[in-house]
Amino acid sequence: MIFLVLSVLSSTSIFILFKLFKLYNVDTLQAIVYNYITASICGIILFDKKNDIIDFVNEPWFYVALVLGFLFISIFNVMALTAQKNGLSVASVASKMSVIIPILFGIIVYNESVGFYKIVGIMFALVAVVLASIKPKSNVRLTKTIYLPIILFLGSGVIETSVNHFAPEGNMPLFLAIIFASAGIIGLILVSIKTIKEKQVFKVKAIPFGFALGLVNYCSMYFLLKALRVEGFESSVVFTVNNVAIVAVSCLTGLLLFKEVISSKNWFGIGLALISIILVTL
Repeated sequence: MIFLVLSVLSSTSIFILFKLFKLYNVDTLQAIVYNYITASICGIILFDKKNDIIDFVNEPWFYVALVLGFLFISIFNVMALTAQKNGLSVASVASKMSVIIPILFGIIVYNESVGFYKIVGIMFALVAVVLASIKPKSNVRLTKTIYLPIILFLGSGVIETSVNHFAPEGNMPLFLAIIFASAGIIGLILVSIKTIKEKQVFKVKAIPFGFALGLVNYCSMYFLLKALRVEGFESSVVFTVNNVAIVAVSCLTGLLLFKEVISSKNWFGIGLALISIILVTL
C-alpha cells in the first residue's frame, strides 16, 4: 500500500508543477524535455546490475521501451492539442478515463477477479473521474476535432497497459530509463526544430522545473509498477485506486494551494472516488 500512496503523491506533485509552470511562465515543452532526461538518469542510477547496459539491446522489452518513449511524447502533444481544441476538461477526462483499458486488460488477460463490489466500484470510479475533472466554465468544445480526445483516451490506456505488461521484473529501473530517454531524445529534436523555425531561445528557467518534474515523474511510474508487483494486489484494483485517488487528491490540492473553485459536482466526484476505492479493495 505504501507504494500506491507514494505513486499518488508523486502524480499529484506533477499536477502542482504544471500549475507552477503557468504561474512562472515556464516553457512547458522545454521543461518536458528536461524532465525526460532527468527521469532517464534516475533510472540509470537506480539500475544496480553488474551487466553492461548495452547487453540488454537484444532483450525484447528494449524495443518496446523505445516505442513507448515515442508514445509518451506523442500523447503529451495530443493532450496539449486536445486542451486547446476541445477544452481542458475534455483532455482531463479523456486521459483519466483511459484507466478502463488496463483494468479490462487485467480482468481478461490476467483472469483477475470480477465480483459485484468490484464492478460497482469501477463504475463509480469512472463516474467520479468525470465529475471531479469537469470544472465550471470549462469551455468544452466537441467540434470536428473529436478525434483528438479519442486518440488521447486510447493512447493513454495503451501506455499504462504496456508499461505494466512489458516491464521486466529485475530490470524495471532500466526499462523506465530507456522509455524516458527515448521520449527525451524525440522531444529534444522537436524543441530544436521549433527553436530554429520560430527563433526561440532555450530558457534557463525551464531547467530546474524540468529537473523537479523528472524526479516526481519517474517516482510516479516506478512506485506504480512496484505497487502492481505486490503479491495479492490485482492490477485492476491498483489502477482503479491509483487513478481516482490522483483525481481526488489533485482536486483538493488545487483548492488548498491554488484557491481553485470546486463545484458541487467536483465534491460529489471526490466523495464517489472514496467510495469506489473502498468497494474495489473489498
